[in-house]
Amino acid sequence: MEKEKKSPVSDVGAWGMNIVSSVGIIMANKQLMSPHGFAFGFATTLTGFHFSVTALVGLVSNATGYSASKHVPLWELVWFSLVANASITGMNLSLMLNSVGFYQISKLSMIPVVCMMEWIIHGKHFSREVKMAVAVVVVGVGICTVTDVKVNAKGFLCACVAILCTSLQQISIGSLQKKYSIGSFELLSKTAPIQALSLLVLGPFVDYFLTGKLISEYKLSSGAFFFILLSCSLAVFCNISQYLCIGRFSAVSFQVLGHMKTVCVLTLGWLLFDSALTFKNLLGMALAVLGMIVYSWAVEAEKQPKILPSTRDNLSEEDLKPLKEGIAESPLKDTELGESKV
Repeated sequence: MEKEKKSPVSDVGAWGMNIVSSVGIIMANKQLMSPHGFAFGFATTLTGFHFSVTALVGLVSNATGYSASKHVPLWELVWFSLVANASITGMNLSLMLNSVGFYQISKLSMIPVVCMMEWIIHGKHFSREVKMAVAVVVVGVGICTVTDVKVNAKGFLCACVAILCTSLQQISIGSLQKKYSIGSFELLSKTAPIQALSLLVLGPFVDYFLTGKLISEYKLSSGAFFFILLSCSLAVFCNISQYLCIGRFSAVSFQVLGHMKTVCVLTLGWLLFDSALTFKNLLGMALAVLGMIVYSWAVEAEKQPKILPSTRDNLSEEDLKPLKEGIAESPLKDTELGESKV
């Protein structure tokens, strides 16, 4: 896979854009879909709007020559799009049905799920340090789940579907990029139109099944229209920066980036939406984030090449002295003339 050009400034820009757009879209969607906000409960259709605008940006990018188009089989794009749609739809529904705190904490459990799926699909093994870090994360998430009284059965189910599909999507992103030597943004440009079309067609039916309401019956106010436009605009930056960060940073670095978003989202959820933050919530979040940091360090340590000590370092000066004398006293032979040089 071709590596994208990197510089410290562009790395920081991609990082910052992902943090701002991700936190912003969560806050905007919560205000848009919350019953205390504009009660726009059509999360699946909203996701279709997001990818329609993203697909338009990708189309313009390809037309202007900013990005190059590479061949990827249609069936793989469709499969990836289905998984991605289930992931994003599940996340939107989880955000709508659960508190902001539980929504973000549930995302933290994706790393242990990714570990398990990597082991099942690719047979990847992890060190003891990684397993211990994952255990700390599971304990932290468990504490937050038990103490968050705003969790309900439907929201918990949506969160589980979102976690599984998101984990599979992350694995698929890396697999497709390596298999077809395609960049992150090029992959997004190819999958966004398929995702947009499928979500716009099926979205209203899914939303009706979940909410019992038709989007055609929704009374669109100027405030709701503004937040829809804001959500779509932030989604473009969020999608682009997410794929851009995956291409620029390692998976470990991208997870560390997620910890910063977690802190921001939980803090803003407490400030703007009166989400409960008890001592147990804070303890669970601290354990989860600590486990993620240790996990990131452990995985990074696994990637470092193990340097074996050289034989020279194991020998003392007294051991090397006979070898040096032997080399100095032995005649050098000219292999071409077969004569000794003294």
